[in-house]
Amino acid sequence: MSGIRDDDVAEKMERNNVDNDDDDIGHQVDDLFAKVEKLEQKVNEIEEFYLTSSKKQSVVSPKSLSAKDKEKVRHIPGIKKHQQETARREAAAAKRMQDIMRQFGSILRQITQHKFAWPFMQPVDVEGYGLRDYYEVIDRPMDFSTIKNQMEAKDGTGYKHVRDICSDVRLVFQNAMQYNDDKSNVYMMAKTLLEKFEEKWLQFLPRVTEEEKKRDEEEAEAQLNLQRSQEAARAKKARDLSNELYEADMRLEELRETVVKKCRKLSIEDKRNLGIALTQLCPEDLSKALDIVARHNPTFHSTAVEIDLDIDALVRLFSFFYWLA
Repeated sequence: MSGIRDDDVAEKMERNNVDNDDDDIGHQVDDLFAKVEKLEQKVNEIEEFYLTSSKKQSVVSPKSLSAKDKEKVRHIPGIKKHQQETARREAAAAKRMQDIMRQFGSILRQITQHKFAWPFMQPVDVEGYGLRDYYEVIDRPMDFSTIKNQMEAKDGTGYKHVRDICSDVRLVFQNAMQYNDDKSNVYMMAKTLLEKFEEKWLQFLPRVTEEEKKRDEEEAEAQLNLQRSQEAARAKKARDLSNELYEADMRLEELRETVVKKCRKLSIEDKRNLGIALTQLCPEDLSKALDIVARHNPTFHSTAVEIDLDIDALVRLFSFFYWLA
C-alpha cells in the first residue's frame, strides 16, 4: 500500500491550482502594464502634437525635407492627401502662370520689333568687337535670343514665373547701359527701350499680382485644411485613447478584486504579528504605508495623532500591491 493519503494528494493539488492561478494573475498584470506603457507613449505623442501646433509653425514643403524628416512626415495625419492636393494646386498654378507668360510675350514682341532693338537680339560678339574687358564688367550677359529660347524650353529649364522674364529683359538693357558710355548710341537705345518696357510692364503688373495673391490664398487655405485634418485625427486618437485607459482601469480593478478574494482570513495571531510589524517600520516606510491606506480610504487620516486600522482591509490592500510589484 502507498503511504500517501488522499488528504495529502488533495492538498497538493489545491496548492498547484493556487500557484497556477497566481502565475496567471501575474501574467495578466505584466500584460496590463505593457499596455499602459504603450498608452503613455500615445499620450506623449498627442501632447507633443498640440504643443507644436500651438506655435503657429508653417507647413514645410516635402521637397525641402531631409530623408529623416520625410519619414516623419509620412506619419502625419492627412499628409498624403495634402501632398496630392498640393501637387494638383501647383499644377493648376503653373498652367495659369504659363498663360500669363504667353500674354507677356506680346510685350516682348513689341520691344523686340522696335527699331532700336537690333543690338540686343543676339549675344554680344565680344571677340568680333574686340571687347576684351566685357566679362570683367558684365557678370551675366543677356540678350533676347537667350530669353526666347528659355521661354520656349520644354525640358523643365524654362522660366517658371513671369517676373523672371521681366528681370532678364531689364538685364539686357542694364548691361548695355553699364558697359557703354552714356553718350553712345547703344546707351541711348538701351535707355529708350528700358523706359518703354517699364511702362508696358506697369500696365501688365496687376495680372501678375492678382495671380500671386491667388497662390498665397490657396496655400494658406491648404495649410489650414491640413491643420484641421491633423486636429481631427488627433482628437479621434485622444477619444480612442481615453476609452483604452478606461478599459485598462476597469481591468486593473478586476485584478484587484481577484487578488482580494484570494486573501485568506487572518487569525488573531496573524493580526497581532502584522500590528507588531507595522510598529517596527522606520518612520519613512510607515509614512508610505499609511499614505497607501489613505489613498484607498477617503475617511482615513494618515496625519492624525492616533489612528485606527482595519487589519483585514489593510492586508487585502497590501496583498494587491504585492501582486503588482
